[in-house]
Amino acid sequence: MSGLLQSITPVDQDSNPDYIEYEFKPGLKELLVDSVPISKTLSVLDTVSEFVADHLGLSVKDFEARLLTPATASNDGLEEKIRPFAHLKAQVLGRLGGEYARLAEQLLKNEELVEDTNSTEDANSEDNRTAPSISEIPTPDHPSSQDYLQFLEQVLQATVDSKGNPKVVYPLLEANLNKLDDNFLDILQTWASDRFSELEPETTEAIARVIGEFSSLIRDFPLGNKASNMEIAIAGYQTIITVFTRESKSETWATIQNNLGNAYRDRIRGERALNLEKAIAQYQLALSVYTKQNFPIQWAGTQNNLGNAYRDRIRGERALNLERAIEAYQLALSVRTKSDFPYHWAQTQNNLGLAYRNRIRDDRALNLELAIEAYQRALSVYTKSNFPYDWAQTQNNLGIAYRNRIRSDRALNLERAIEAYQLALSVYTKSDFPIDWARTQNNLGIAYRNRIRDNRALNLELAIEAYQLALSVYTKSDFPIDWARTQNNLGNAYLYRIYQDRADNLENAIAAYQQALTVRTKSDFPINWAVTQNNLGIAYRYRIRGDRQENLKQAIVAYQLALEVHTKEANPIECLRTSRNLRHLHFKQGNWQTAIDAYQQAIAALQLSRSWAMNDQRRQEIMAEAIAVYQKLVQAYINIEQSDKAIETVERSKDRNLVELLTNRDLYPKGNVPQEIITELDRLRREIPW
Repeated sequence: MSGLLQSITPVDQDSNPDYIEYEFKPGLKELLVDSVPISKTLSVLDTVSEFVADHLGLSVKDFEARLLTPATASNDGLEEKIRPFAHLKAQVLGRLGGEYARLAEQLLKNEELVEDTNSTEDANSEDNRTAPSISEIPTPDHPSSQDYLQFLEQVLQATVDSKGNPKVVYPLLEANLNKLDDNFLDILQTWASDRFSELEPETTEAIARVIGEFSSLIRDFPLGNKASNMEIAIAGYQTIITVFTRESKSETWATIQNNLGNAYRDRIRGERALNLEKAIAQYQLALSVYTKQNFPIQWAGTQNNLGNAYRDRIRGERALNLERAIEAYQLALSVRTKSDFPYHWAQTQNNLGLAYRNRIRDDRALNLELAIEAYQRALSVYTKSNFPYDWAQTQNNLGIAYRNRIRSDRALNLERAIEAYQLALSVYTKSDFPIDWARTQNNLGIAYRNRIRDNRALNLELAIEAYQLALSVYTKSDFPIDWARTQNNLGNAYLYRIYQDRADNLENAIAAYQQALTVRTKSDFPINWAVTQNNLGIAYRYRIRGDRQENLKQAIVAYQLALEVHTKEANPIECLRTSRNLRHLHFKQGNWQTAIDAYQQAIAALQLSRSWAMNDQRRQEIMAEAIAVYQKLVQAYINIEQSDKAIETVERSKDRNLVELLTNRDLYPKGNVPQEIITELDRLRREIPW
């Protein structure tokens, strides 16, 4: 079975092979179904239906009728043999959406009668597609199939006539938002498949190019349901890749692979981690054709996109993914120079700033300075008059970097952040750029929440106001990821709010975090899930209502959940932050052994952070924090009367200080010391573990 299938019925030497049920291993079936055009999926189902019907001694017509007939209508024993295929067909059709999803629902209802149970396949799972019904008596809310077809032909013609001009196509899309759903997707694929099978190759290629151009337009269309728009784009690209193969049109094939990568990177439906893996795979396929030597411009563009995917990647080690992103951006910049490609040079500089801003390895303060420098380089090309949208986007990113900046005066950095966000909002209006406006409002809220100057209580009110403005655009249904991020941030503002009742504020904070966690799951968004779990732990730690001990237990659970992701290997900085919250809580409660475990975890995270530090100043800062951790660890050992462990920890701390002294690059032997001794000392310093 090549490792793709697994048995779901017991198998022994007496088992009849004809009645052993198999299923794909988790995730494989969904991946295969999503990657195959609907016409081919239906063709496979028809072929399998013929085989099963023949095997059961039924005509295809009778077999299909039995699939749709409740089991109570017959007692000849065939249901048990038909049921596995009915279940499989329902799962496949359910993923195709539209009328197929409704047929799948009927199949599953019939299966309920066979099983005599209320359990069914979850029709509301994230990756299942649903669509309003197609009505042959059209109404404004329920267009007919002819309405969809007419709209499809109209929008493709507009794409041709305008040469893909958004100013022409987007008003047409805006006037037909009620048709941008999964029914439209089905009709696009069916219409294209029919045309491709009956037209000459040249005409087929011409139509396919128009569909590809339209797919890129709908991918970037800012209105309507973003999730549906992305599915239509993906379906369009997948449809035309059957026309432009690597063998026949390698350059066009590579372009489609790159565009598919962009669509999967921004996809809302499906598992986020898997979508990003698909994006990376598509970019790498494109790069198998786009070489720097033969296609330098396209190669650089795809390297830039690959950097974006690695920057957002969930699977794999976060620190390594960011290093790969930086490497990809730097490769792109070897072609995208300011003199030859100023716009794209600025675009990649902006992206490089994002990667440095989030970088885990090396010195955090230095990384933020590198991010600011990259944004400022981008702004040397992106001016408000020439590139207002890109200028606003980079101002927003610069604001984030100043907000997180470690060097220079903290209060001044936050003022600069607020100023940058307000500049961005001079272009990003709610009417013209609602999504970007909401994103910047969210960021402005973070800056006000942390602001040092002016009145603290008023700043927190301004933060709450900004978050609530963002949520007027970010709804859970249309923008689940951004909605969850803003809910998390709103929780932070309520957590520290000064005005109003403190107990109410903490309840509002907990409610906001719990809302965020309905989207920020460990499987889909492990890093964000851990951040919100840490925040939820803080809220429960300070909660006024409810039983105090129960609240503290909830806080400990939340911190421990966060540490499942915030490990010292994956992210020592976040590990240190969360373990600090946990160990302080254990210490105050007198849970000495669990406090000791948390302190030891913190020391391990500090050790790894130090190994990544690039300069002596940062290493000294880490040592200063480590001393405080060692002191608490010693106290905890003393409290449980483990004096030997306390003394051992003191000696260990002294050893660390000695090692730090030896690794100080500014200290060298005095007097007339041979150069080979100094060289050997440098070598030994590099090899000293911490």
